[in-house]
Amino acid sequence: MTASPLAAREATLGYGRHVISEGLTVDVPEGEFTVIMGPNACGKSTLLKALARMLKPSHGTVLLDGKDIHHQPTRAVARRLGLLPQSPIAPDGITVADLVARGRYPHQGILRQWSAEDERVVAEAMDATDIADLASRGVDELSGGQRQRVWIAMVLAQQTPLLLLDEPTTYLDITHQIEVLDLCAKLHREGRTLVAVLHDLNQAARYATHLIAMRDGAVVAEGAPADIVTAETVQEVFDLPCRIIDDPESGTPLVIPRALAAAPR
Repeated sequence: MTASPLAAREATLGYGRHVISEGLTVDVPEGEFTVIMGPNACGKSTLLKALARMLKPSHGTVLLDGKDIHHQPTRAVARRLGLLPQSPIAPDGITVADLVARGRYPHQGILRQWSAEDERVVAEAMDATDIADLASRGVDELSGGQRQRVWIAMVLAQQTPLLLLDEPTTYLDITHQIEVLDLCAKLHREGRTLVAVLHDLNQAARYATHLIAMRDGAVVAEGAPADIVTAETVQEVFDLPCRIIDDPESGTPLVIPRALAAAPR
């Protein structure tokens, strides 16, 4: 495995007295598109929040570039790591261009205000996500897929090498899901390290280069999709009897649930 710019070490994660994961150790391999998968309430989003510095472990640590992420300045972390949370909410009346521009906040300061460089980066982020023609539109006027691309553009404007996305396809129809995942794949090809939480096993297998399978707050398996998406692992993680075939489009593993026995007439 390649070097890990982001990792959890013996981390205990939870909310108040409710523990989700205990002694969790995870490495995010550099340059990979990692997808965290598993059944509902298994700890996927909790792990991502910990990696994004939104949740502090009660024990153990999260490391960014080998140092405790909670001991690093907020702006320094925001220059290394961008996060797209679940169901983000835009301020009322904000335009697409203004929301994307907020991604430049980590690069501002008392001695450095808005510049031509910021303007260029925002324009490039909107071009990369194919929303330049929406720049003057209100975010609340857009479709779900368009809004998700706007949020991704804002994260891109941070110019971070690490991108974390928590269920980026939730509530989107299949066309918009594929648009968002194709965009993620493009960003990965351009050199970014991505970590995403996804529910769809077949989408995870098609787009990820590295999978982390979780159940009951623990990592059950991790590795390349071809090694992880097996009938045995799917049964263990999801309690789902299935067959695995090759996806005719991508050659990646394709999960086919076993059909129920026909009911007697």
